[in-house]
Amino acid sequence: MSNETDARIIIDDQLRQAGWNPADKSQVVTEIKTEVGKPDYVLLDQRGRSLAVIEAKKNAIDPYTAKQQALPYAQNLRASFIFLTNGELIYFWDYLNDDARLVNSFFSRRDLERLVEMRSNRKPLATIAIPDYYLQQGETREVRPYQQEAMRAMDHALELGKRRFLIELPTGTGKTDLICLQIKRLIDAGIAEKILFLVDREQLAKQARESITDILLQYDSYWLKPGIVRQEKQITIALLQTMIGRYPEFTSGYFDIVIADECHRSIYGAWQTALTYFDAFHLGLTATPAGYIDRNTFNFYQCRNEQPDFSYPIQDAFKSEYLVPYTFAKGITEILADGAEKDGVEYDPAAFERKWTNEDTNRLMMEEFDRLAWENYLELAPGQKIGPGKSIVFAITKSHAARLTRYLNELHPECKGKYAEVITSDVANADDLIRRFKYEDYPQVAVSVDMLSTGFDCREVLHLVMCCRIRSPILYQQIRGRGTRVAPHIGKQRFMIYDFFRNHKYFNDSDEDFFAGTGTGRSSGGSGGGPHPPRELIELGIGDHWKEAVQYVEIGNDGEQLDKRRYVSIWEETINNQVADDPILQKIRAGAFLTEEEETQLEQQLNQPRYYFNEENLRRAYNNQQSNLIDFIKAALKLVKIKSLAEQKEEIFRAWLIAKSFTPEQAQYLSLLKNRGIAKGQLNLEDLFQPPLSVLNAAGLGIELFGEQGLRDLFEDLNRSVFLNDRTGTDG
Repeated sequence: MSNETDARIIIDDQLRQAGWNPADKSQVVTEIKTEVGKPDYVLLDQRGRSLAVIEAKKNAIDPYTAKQQALPYAQNLRASFIFLTNGELIYFWDYLNDDARLVNSFFSRRDLERLVEMRSNRKPLATIAIPDYYLQQGETREVRPYQQEAMRAMDHALELGKRRFLIELPTGTGKTDLICLQIKRLIDAGIAEKILFLVDREQLAKQARESITDILLQYDSYWLKPGIVRQEKQITIALLQTMIGRYPEFTSGYFDIVIADECHRSIYGAWQTALTYFDAFHLGLTATPAGYIDRNTFNFYQCRNEQPDFSYPIQDAFKSEYLVPYTFAKGITEILADGAEKDGVEYDPAAFERKWTNEDTNRLMMEEFDRLAWENYLELAPGQKIGPGKSIVFAITKSHAARLTRYLNELHPECKGKYAEVITSDVANADDLIRRFKYEDYPQVAVSVDMLSTGFDCREVLHLVMCCRIRSPILYQQIRGRGTRVAPHIGKQRFMIYDFFRNHKYFNDSDEDFFAGTGTGRSSGGSGGGPHPPRELIELGIGDHWKEAVQYVEIGNDGEQLDKRRYVSIWEETINNQVADDPILQKIRAGAFLTEEEETQLEQQLNQPRYYFNEENLRRAYNNQQSNLIDFIKAALKLVKIKSLAEQKEEIFRAWLIAKSFTPEQAQYLSLLKNRGIAKGQLNLEDLFQPPLSVLNAAGLGIELFGEQGLRDLFEDLNRSVFLNDRTGTDG
């Protein structure tokens, strides 16, 4: 686009995409005469008043330089906002309050009218009281001092004009409750009206929805699912996987606040595109200690010195009794489990289970856990009425979980098979089982793989049983966090961890000197740390990287293993056989949205024996976590193509390369390394000295372009951000 006329062709199209009709003079007027000149475009509200001025420049001109030209137009027309654009770049300028900033689209009329309305009703945050108490599930709860301190820190950041904010709070200390209370204050202050709550796992979405509908009952909210039509409600909850495909339906000014839960997992590739599309106040939440948060996350949230804007140490939470301490079961059988790795990275749980467990050891683990749980539960929680108290068992595989559950139920025949239940994605009524576990007497024990390791909140948990090996410090702390929530109604004083695989010894964790995950091992006062994986492997544990390496999908409670390609073939055959007689599948084929009831019905209909077609299994089979159930159905019907693992890595690499602003020579060199990294799953400096890279003098050229230390840092960044990026894995 070489001139201003060419740019206007694109601008007209971009305005249409934002809901404006450039041909309708009640919405958009061009070249209107003012006392100070002719603005290129003026956007009008529903009453014909000026909302925004658009100053258009030809492609060769950076539109930011047109600020002083556009400002008199806006002031003369009493327009509140200015857009500066050359057809490619768009700047939004709220000139009374801030500098111009890049945005991804024009704002809609409704967006701009909302901003004007909020401005007229805005109150200083200092006048909106920080509450001392709030109601949750009919129970009055105290707003804790650190939660109030976090709200004050956010207030201060907003007053200073900071548009991104990162909070680190340990699991169980009430991150979601805190954010709900702050959302209410921001709405009351006229700072926000439209809220987006993004998560990357379904359990986190369910947890967020429960808290929002409970604490923020007066505000409309909904869960935007893949096949469901978008609704005009105040609070939107969505999975990042869903928003990747849905964000173009919104303007970049649609939301005032974007909250990303466990945000350290959301900063790369297509995920970052969905997160950053919206021009909003971005609020990141994480339970991951600062030592394990990637520097890209700190950069995104504009944090100083690679530290969160607000953090509350887990040591303080235990000391102040906002978290319940734990004790390790003594005298239990410990399984020595080393050497089940491939090249130090991949981990096949089925092979691991066969090598390190058998019927005798599985029965022994359950017998020892059951005996000690019954012996100790009244000491852990004197008010617990039914023994032994709520318990979660973490197994190696789905079949392993099924066997452990059967052994537990055999120990308690009086419960008629209801003492323990398997809760995995292949259980059709998993949500109902979770509800029963949380609110009814039975089951007393939930047995899972890693479905319950995050986003699962049950205050009454007294026993955590680790029947699996864990080498991810983040995953270890997530699992441990399932027991730390306080439960004064049962007098919960401690909870017990039954660690049959010596995970706590690997992390130097103990009753008195607990592992705080600070990157140095134990908490302050400790005597050192255990071994830690490289930074790029931090997110890899029993539930991540191995899923790319193994060639099977484990389905059903019996753990049947089907080749991934065979599973995809059966899936595609099943969908194509059913579509002629299934009205819901026909709607998807026609490109129509589903109702929430139809999507739920479809999920239940497909997640049945024998193949248990659900998102988790399909993501594993396709090696693609970015896609959802609707995408997989469309792929089976040949309406879309699911990106291969290599294609996903290619996409992430391109986004990474663009974000770094390398010279052409540096970019060309890195493109040489890309295929090696994709093929191997990671890059090592040793690769530079082996064919084919050694033939190209890759080591010497790399040092020349980046320097020796720069090359090392670059490899670390590439592995962490691209090749070992866990966004292509999934959650078990």
